[in-house]
Amino acid sequence: MSLKRIIESIKKYDNFLITSHTSPEGDALGAQLGLASIIRKMGKRGVIVDQDVLPYGLDFLPGSKRIRLLDKNCSRIAFDCFVAVDCADLKRTGSVYKLNHARKPVLNIDHHISNSFFGDVNWVDADASSCSEMIYILHKKLGLAMDQDTAVALYTGIMTDTGSFRYSNTSRFTHLAAADLLKYGVDVVEVYRKAYADIPVREAKLLLKILPGMRLCAEGKVAWFEFKKKLFAGRQPCVDLAEMALSFGRAIKGVEVVVLFKENLGPVKDVRVNLRSSGSFDVNKVASFFGGGGHKTASGCTLSGSIRQVEAKVLRKIRESF
Repeated sequence: MSLKRIIESIKKYDNFLITSHTSPEGDALGAQLGLASIIRKMGKRGVIVDQDVLPYGLDFLPGSKRIRLLDKNCSRIAFDCFVAVDCADLKRTGSVYKLNHARKPVLNIDHHISNSFFGDVNWVDADASSCSEMIYILHKKLGLAMDQDTAVALYTGIMTDTGSFRYSNTSRFTHLAAADLLKYGVDVVEVYRKAYADIPVREAKLLLKILPGMRLCAEGKVAWFEFKKKLFAGRQPCVDLAEMALSFGRAIKGVEVVVLFKENLGPVKDVRVNLRSSGSFDVNKVASFFGGGGHKTASGCTLSGSIRQVEAKVLRKIRESF
């Protein structure tokens, strides 16, 4: 809703707890680190706490070593304002939101069309390419001096959430923001290599086992993959193989929707469903139908049941939605 009220809140409070969604990716990290930089530049204190560890390859981000992993000691963190970035719903923070047992004011900064406006102050811009782009705007509005570390974090967030500036959420302003950040010494080759390359051989071989299992339905308009837990032998891949498979499916001629069904690697019997669209099909509507959400071209949900049961439900809903 209001950037103005977000600015008022940042000026009003002194100690902030900053968090984002579980399994944070480039944008979640870039936005958190960028916001923490803003808070420090204003002479205030900001602590980042996340439910999950940093993904492989993104520990190069300046300041990432200061991100705290949620544990029992985090209950001692003193703060007077709780900030969630890149979260459509407060519970997407995992258990981090429970640290706000004293019900301190909640700031909600997000760009998901499915956002539930859970904050006391909400700044939700579904037209923004990323939360990192929104934090860039906040930085500019506050008139703060940009620095290289903040520029690297925000550029990484923008780059990764736009698929290296090739997704439909990329606007003219997105390119202008990226161009401005490059003035502060961002090494675009290094950022790209760290975020997307340097894939371990073991993971590359695993991906080669997954891609041949791609199937098509709806007259070739829908491509889908399975990530069965037996394939991973109980081990979480260190790189985001899901996003790689989804990008591969998205590149196939005639495919409008790509779906990835991933079995929970733990004892809980549920399936994570990731959906991507070429742009004409609104996958957020499908995800929302099953209690999830996200963007028109990138959304997700989690369903209970076997992978076969979940596949049948989701694929049927997609076919009905064309």
